[in-house]
Amino acid sequence: MFRTALRNVLAHKARLLMTVLAVMLGVAFVSGTLVFTNTLSNALQNSSAKGFDQVDVAVTAESQPDVGDRIVKTPDLTQALLEQSAKAPGAASATGVVTGFTAIADKDGKLVGGGFQSQGGNYWGEKDARYPLESGHAPSGRSEVLIDWRTAERAGYEVGDTVRISVDGPVLSPTIVGVFTTDDGNVAAGGSLALFDTATAQTLFGKPGTYDEIDVKAAAGTSQSALKSALDAALPKDRVETTTGRQLADSQAEAISASMSGLKQGLLVFAGIALFVGTFIIANTFTMLVAQRTKELALMRAVGASRRQVTRSVLIEAFVVGTVAGVTGLVAGIGIGAGLRSLLGTLGATVPDGPLVVTPGTVATAMAVGVVITMVAAWLPGRRAAKIPPVAAMSSVHAAATTRSLVLRNTLGALFSAAGVAVVLAATTMDGSAGQAPMGLGAVLLIIGVFILTPLLSRPLIAASAPALRIFGVSGKLARQNSVRNPRRTAATASALMIGLTLITGMTVMAGSLQKSIDKMASASIKADYVVSMANGNQLSPDVDAKLKTADGVTATSPMRNAPGRINGETEYLTGVNGPAFGELTDLPMANGAFTVGGSQVVVDAGTAKYNGWKAGSAFTVHYEDGKSQRLTVAGVYESNELIRGILLDNSALTPHVEDPSDMQVMVKTSDGVSDGTKDRLEKALGSNPAIKVQSKQDLSDEIAKMFTLLLNMLYGLLAMAVIVAVLGVVNTLAMSVFERSQEIGMLRAIGLDRRSVKRMVRLESLVISLFGGVLGIGLGVFFGWAAGELLGTKMPTYELVVPWGRMAVFLVLAAAVGILAALWPARRASRLNMLTAIKSE
Repeated sequence: MFRTALRNVLAHKARLLMTVLAVMLGVAFVSGTLVFTNTLSNALQNSSAKGFDQVDVAVTAESQPDVGDRIVKTPDLTQALLEQSAKAPGAASATGVVTGFTAIADKDGKLVGGGFQSQGGNYWGEKDARYPLESGHAPSGRSEVLIDWRTAERAGYEVGDTVRISVDGPVLSPTIVGVFTTDDGNVAAGGSLALFDTATAQTLFGKPGTYDEIDVKAAAGTSQSALKSALDAALPKDRVETTTGRQLADSQAEAISASMSGLKQGLLVFAGIALFVGTFIIANTFTMLVAQRTKELALMRAVGASRRQVTRSVLIEAFVVGTVAGVTGLVAGIGIGAGLRSLLGTLGATVPDGPLVVTPGTVATAMAVGVVITMVAAWLPGRRAAKIPPVAAMSSVHAAATTRSLVLRNTLGALFSAAGVAVVLAATTMDGSAGQAPMGLGAVLLIIGVFILTPLLSRPLIAASAPALRIFGVSGKLARQNSVRNPRRTAATASALMIGLTLITGMTVMAGSLQKSIDKMASASIKADYVVSMANGNQLSPDVDAKLKTADGVTATSPMRNAPGRINGETEYLTGVNGPAFGELTDLPMANGAFTVGGSQVVVDAGTAKYNGWKAGSAFTVHYEDGKSQRLTVAGVYESNELIRGILLDNSALTPHVEDPSDMQVMVKTSDGVSDGTKDRLEKALGSNPAIKVQSKQDLSDEIAKMFTLLLNMLYGLLAMAVIVAVLGVVNTLAMSVFERSQEIGMLRAIGLDRRSVKRMVRLESLVISLFGGVLGIGLGVFFGWAAGELLGTKMPTYELVVPWGRMAVFLVLAAAVGILAALWPARRASRLNMLTAIKSE
């Protein structure tokens, strides 16, 4: 039986090639994902570890928990603590570290790195071991700065050039006096790093005389743990905490692994989808191969082979196919991993140097996936073949599916589908987070149910194409009859395409609906002409609002200033606004009361009001971070959205209690409205600062749309793998169908059907099957997109379903294109059959 199984594999090389390709693509995706994420994680961890080479023990301020109505301020790391650290037993030196946001403009005035991790810091002394100089010398004063070599290369800067820099305030124009190298992961990922001398950095970042961290280097012969113990004894325990360099490196490695795991899981989900689609193809292939060898298997049964041996012989074939697919998929996956890493470089994301990582786990996973998926998919066709009575099989009496089996299948499909729809509908009535798991369960049940029912659905849906197929005469009629001749095979082929289009359509519906809801939210709640914010999401200096107030054409401004407060023993973040102007700049629907912000009167969002049991007229006491308190009155309760929420009070009440005020954003109303000229005036009023964005509502909407489009295109690219596998499935099914119908095609040729008509017949059959899968996929995708939107609607009141009719038409055309392309080779093969040889075939 073993030799027979191997002989059958070799005898059907061409027919099994598509199956090998389908499994290989899925395995390549899995192994490529593992190679890519392991390589990236390893490179980042090694780079991160190098960053701690100069740190044996890090001293940081210990954050204090808020107590009662008092907000406890984190203690400062002073010069005195730095000197104490340097004098601790076993310490060789101590370095004070200062960091803060620093935006660097390129020679065109644009922000380098697009705001991603634009950082600044201090260069310690004349020679800082953390940042080896490639050229130049240490900086001194506000007029000198160092920049990292990657930023210098990207922006075309050299030592001696003047550069525009923004550090949470006015724009500086220092001279570049040096370029340094660094293993900083943010720089490697596309960010920038600028260094000033320590005193200048402390002043610019608002930390005069203090540090963010103190890095202590151990003397020769002193271990990190011994130095940590010495520092713990020398420094005040209630103010600082110490961590060894090894602990920092380990925790950073864990954080990198955790961040990589999310990427890895996301990519593996799409690999799983491709493999799931491939499973249909494998099952289809082995079903047809077994059907073609029915007499052969019956003869084996007649001469003594048992059912188990017949099933085992099919599984041996599957094992060989899975092994070949696993090996080739692993090799292709290694290439994919290397390619993805190179692709990051071409997209501008710099990855630290490091070897390509292919772990034993990756090899084992690739082989296991290839073999297990193939054998599981081949088991049912093998078991079904073993059940055919030898006499019936040898007499070519192929038992059609019994009425009982069809009733059972359709009943099961109806039950699964009904349960899936019921669970999905129930999930839409739940809260957003609580409904996620039921929604996923319902989606799985519904897809399984539709798959089981697909043979039943194929007849009426394909019959609906009859009027269109009549145009093609005999070829069209034969194509329709062939596509419903074997409903199970048609169903399995169409289901592979259905799954890919279900996911693509569902995500498109959700993305379009979310974009619409965010646009609606912005247009409904914001009446301001412009919103001013930092490019990287950091806080704005209060100077920004002051400058905008005096700009030409500005009629009203309001900063949105965040600060913590204690209410009823809990920390709440308060938002300070310009009370009189905020009503002109926003249009928030009120649940009760009036929108009045000024003095001790505040407005709160409905969620906060419900949690605290407040309504218009309620009063409460807030304790500010400076220790003082104030009695506030709720003037009104408003309906919040993703842009504006929380407790809104006047800045005249909040700012006096904030030690270092800063704003999230500033809303601006102008006399001339939105125009290019107005925007230019506002940007010039802010000193053409590269770190500050001036955006209209349309700009905000376009920025969000760009993010959605980028994400959607990435998902389309990942799902393309499943569609490619589905194409292989259609090709495979048609090729085997042509082989099975060789005698029939020969007879048709003999009675007058020409080669062109035979080609047309096969192409139309493929087109009908593909469109059938496309219609099912798009229908399910719209349903799932609607259901997921209902779930999101519980968290986003402005959510509105948008059905992308144009894109759905494109998807249907895509399904048709898949059918036409998949039929090219089988149709050509069918038209070239020798009619006499075909008529004599069995």
